[in-house]
Amino acid sequence: MSHRPFPARRSVLRGTLAASAALTVPAGLGAAPAFALSGRPRAGWGVQAGDVTSDSGLVWVRSDRPARMIVETSATESFRNPHRWHGPLLGPDTDFTGTTRLRGLPSGQQIHYRVLLSDPDDPRRTGEPVAGTFRTVPTGRRGVRFLWSGDLAGQGWGINPDLGGYRIYDAMAKLDPDFFVCSGDNIYADGPITATQALPDGSLYRNVTTEEKSKVAETLAEFRGNFRYNLLDENLKRFNAQVPSIIQWDDHEVRNNWYPGEVIAATDTRYTEKSVDALAVRARRAFSEYFPVSTLRPGAKEGRVQRVMRHGPLLDVFVLDMRTYRNANSPDNQTVDPQGILGREQLDWLKRELSRSRAVWKVIAADMPLGLVVPDATEGKANIEAVAQGDPGAPLGRELQIAELLRYIKHRRITGTVWLTADVHHTSAQHYQPSRAAFTDFEPFWEFVSGPLNAGAFPANALDNTFGPERVFVKAPTVANVSPAEGYQFFGEVDIDGHSGELTVRLRESDGTVLFTQTLQPGRVGQ
Repeated sequence: MSHRPFPARRSVLRGTLAASAALTVPAGLGAAPAFALSGRPRAGWGVQAGDVTSDSGLVWVRSDRPARMIVETSATESFRNPHRWHGPLLGPDTDFTGTTRLRGLPSGQQIHYRVLLSDPDDPRRTGEPVAGTFRTVPTGRRGVRFLWSGDLAGQGWGINPDLGGYRIYDAMAKLDPDFFVCSGDNIYADGPITATQALPDGSLYRNVTTEEKSKVAETLAEFRGNFRYNLLDENLKRFNAQVPSIIQWDDHEVRNNWYPGEVIAATDTRYTEKSVDALAVRARRAFSEYFPVSTLRPGAKEGRVQRVMRHGPLLDVFVLDMRTYRNANSPDNQTVDPQGILGREQLDWLKRELSRSRAVWKVIAADMPLGLVVPDATEGKANIEAVAQGDPGAPLGRELQIAELLRYIKHRRITGTVWLTADVHHTSAQHYQPSRAAFTDFEPFWEFVSGPLNAGAFPANALDNTFGPERVFVKAPTVANVSPAEGYQFFGEVDIDGHSGELTVRLRESDGTVLFTQTLQPGRVGQ
């Protein structure tokens, strides 16, 4: 069966999306809803679907006041004889956001949904419905296409109306993917956005601004405001309504290069709250409120970001959390490191799930790269932020944990592992080969990097030879913090053929132009 059994979402949704917030922020739209507002509830931040399975999906919405969430689904966009789902009451405890799980859906089908918000005191008073669509996961062998990227509104580069906002999302929507993996840095809680920034040619980059984005986020309200900021962009809202997501987080949802137990130096006067753990609790709550993540919903037993999303017999996506369980950033040259970047419990979970997987392809969605040296110069210390520390010899520090995982994959003969990541604000393809490496007890594999979506672009990071990476392709600027107005914004595409099982990765620029293509064959222990 071919990959494209359904009409493109752009035609499916044409004319069904309700108008919402403009790029210029109206008074009150970036702030908490007002209880005294008259009229009907309004969903000005659009809708999202996420963590879709063969028979279920999560639908998200935010109201501008207290409201009851109602979701209607249909096999067609006419919504004739819809099925109705009664969702939660949206109130201040969740910043007027909520998700509804749709269960018992037909597998491998286009699902049309619309969200209505009703007045809690008068259910007959409902706001204008906001529509979306997604495809449920097929149970049989069918082609899969998905996209990934990360890093949104970083380094002070926000929604620029002169550029048309986050236009990269329209380019991604045109590919009609089954889902989108956001590899972290969904917000920059530590990155205030001002009205203008100077560009190298002397012109100005203009930003939409809000009160919550005028300083670093410390309070729960400020973290919530960071997530609301991105939803002021019409391109992103259209994309959210057309393409379901698989969301993970990294550091900037809290603070640059954070780790558990960190205490912010007294010299960083931007922060009155010095406990990063306290900031992380608030950030995690806001993150769970603003994305449809199955393992972070109210009442979810797991309460975690890491999870496996299964997409039929061809694909399992292993979503990692390389932030919550890591040890402190350091020179990373210790010879014993049981905690590493994943933590022992998550590493054991990943091993177990990889060995249980029967999917042809096992995509590991990592929020940080393996063989690229990512330094942490916070507070003037020469520490390491990711895995590789620049010593090309035997594994040290966090590399020990990755070596253990790669050895496990080899000896269990787990086939079809591919690593995808973002974080470093350029795009590249690395092939890891034991014949080039200091540590050799693993099978060859690929790691692909993409991003940013709308943030400063940076030069390519140095490689660490411990696992023998070879940079087969890279596109990156030669200077730091190149603005979105100057290009270097990227996303990646993964296309799995339903007949042959071949997996093709394409690295793309913000307008969709293909920069690099690599096709991998199924069923091999190493590539």
